[in-house]
Parts: sequence; structure tokens; C-alpha cells
Amino acid sequence: MSDAIDLTVMYAMHDALRRELAHLDRLTTAADHDPRQTLATAAGWTLFKKALQAHHTAEDDALWPSLRRNLAGRPKDLALLEVMEAEHAAIATVIRAIDGALTDPAAGSLRLGQLADALTRGLAGHLEHEEATALPLVRRELTAEQWGHFCRVQARLVDQDAPLLLPWLLDGADEPTAERLLARLPAPAYAACTARWIPAYADLDRWSPGTTV
Repeated sequence: MSDAIDLTVMYAMHDALRRELAHLDRLTTAADHDPRQTLATAAGWTLFKKALQAHHTAEDDALWPSLRRNLAGRPKDLALLEVMEAEHAAIATVIRAIDGALTDPAAGSLRLGQLADALTRGLAGHLEHEEATALPLVRRELTAEQWGHFCRVQARLVDQDAPLLLPWLLDGADEPTAERLLARLPAPAYAACTARWIPAYADLDRWSPGTTV
């Protein structure tokens, strides 16, 4: 294990995804509005999908391949990485189904609620599984250089949406976590994030209708 591997960003991402799943659950179970109309135009759904796609793509493209090379000859551990990728694919399938339900006049609120529940159970289970099994492997087996490569790939994937996704990631994080995440930013991004991006994000009622970004 390398002391240079700091999983703060990984756990912060997982916490942010769990936070958004709770919002999604409240939205799709409320009885005083049509959740399909709200979700179809809510910035929160768009941001959730962007963050999740960037995170899972970085893992599939940069994290698991590096681990595979390091775990050659260890079939049980290699099988775990296959499971991680399969869980990613299953989650993506449910998200596509939700988007389909939002544009299908025949799909009612009940169907959307069922799909949202499947997403919550699937993603929450995956995050727990990853933290219990895959992240210990990352700590033990990944080199600092490989971890840095994963972090750079993930950063590139969120770069275009950084003004929204960085404050989204920081939302609700405790002070030590927020400080560690902000300290990783280049000086221009740090200045922009603290002076402009976080205040603008604070004004965004992201799980209300008509806030699509």
C-alpha cells in the first residue's frame, strides 16, 4: 500500500451519490406532485447522472485495468473486478430506463417509482460492496502512480462540468473533507470554485422543476 493513495475523493463521491439517492427517493414518493414532470426538468437528476457517469467511466477505464495488471494470477480478486463492472452496467441500464419512462406518456408515476427504487437499491448496494471489497484492494495493491492516473482521468471527465460538479461534490461534506478536496485544485480552479461556483450552486434549487442545466 502506498501512503500517497488518499481515498478522500472516492468516499466523498460515494457520500454525494447517496445524498442524491435520498433526494430522488423523496421526489418519487411524494404524493403532492407528478414526479415524472419534476424529474424530467430537475437539474439534480442531470447532475447526478453526469457525476455518476464520470465516476464509473473513470473506474472502468483507469482503475480496474490497473488493478487487473497488479492482480494477475489471483482469480478471486480478478473476479471481483468483473463484478464491479457488471454492477456498473446494471446501474446504467436502470438509469436509461428511468429516462425512457420520463419521455413515455404510457409510463406512470408508479413505474417511475419502481425504477427509482431499483436504482436506489442497486447503487447503494454497489457502493457498499465497493467500499467493503474493492477499495481495500485499491489501498493494498495500487501504486501511487496508478492512483494518480485514475484521479487525472476522473478530473478530465468532469472538467467541462466542473463549475457545477465540484460544488455538488462538496455539498454536505464535513470541513476536513472539503478542505482536502479544495486543496487538490489548481489555483485558478480553487479561486473560481470558492468565489463563484459554490455561491452559484447554493442558489440552485436543483431538485425543483425547471432547473435543468
